[in-house]
Amino acid sequence: MAELRARTVVFDIDGTLCFDGRTIDGRVLAAIGECERAGFRLVFASARPVRDLLPVLDGAFPGAVLIGGNGSLVSVDGRVRARAAFGVAGFGALMEAVGRHGASYLADGPWDYAYTGPADHPIRGRVDQGGLARRVALAELPEVVKFLVVGGADPAGLAEVGRGLGLTVNHHLDEAIVDFAPGATNKWEALRSLGIEEYVAFGNDVNDLDLLRNAEWSVRVGGHPALDGVARVTVAAEPAAVAAEIGRVAEAGPADVPADVSADVR
Repeated sequence: MAELRARTVVFDIDGTLCFDGRTIDGRVLAAIGECERAGFRLVFASARPVRDLLPVLDGAFPGAVLIGGNGSLVSVDGRVRARAAFGVAGFGALMEAVGRHGASYLADGPWDYAYTGPADHPIRGRVDQGGLARRVALAELPEVVKFLVVGGADPAGLAEVGRGLGLTVNHHLDEAIVDFAPGATNKWEALRSLGIEEYVAFGNDVNDLDLLRNAEWSVRVGGHPALDGVARVTVAAEPAAVAAEIGRVAEAGPADVPADVSADVR
């Protein structure tokens, strides 16, 4: 790997750094630390809301930028703000379709959430692991920034409804989840809004497509077919392989590192 122009490394979380839904292996954390010491700015960009990124990171890298909800939430210097939320008319139409299909859901506001799915659904174990938020009725959320359909008769049909409403839709077939985000919101679009144009990216799923496609150097973790031909390199979805590749990025180092690599992300 040649010396990198990029001064930022962007990491997806689930399936990229975290393989049990709760923790990140110490080898991976150590390799990320090497990147930080080499002068890279760190960004963690996830489908999780910021609230659910914090327990997984468990206090590590407090200076990192956090992008949550596939781009709808951003946290810089510990301040969380909503970048995008569902419009009233579009969300009303989506909820009408949800009711028609008898679907259950997880709806995230900027911090709290509403959930109508089964208690034993796998997604439930990844929601508010740190006990930082409240589970409330949908009407109590000040705005909805992320919406997951977690059960129902026709998830593919609901995905098409969402696309017809102009929403960003990711259909995770392996988990039978349909992930809706407002408008054209995605991780790459959120990065650009922060002024980050050159970066290295690690991702594993369809919601990382644009993130990987537009990176200076990109790493696919695992073998998701939606990412075929997109990333520069593919590594196995296990901690040792991921840590080794992160270490290679740290060794390549960012060129012309400024005194404060985070100063322009405000």
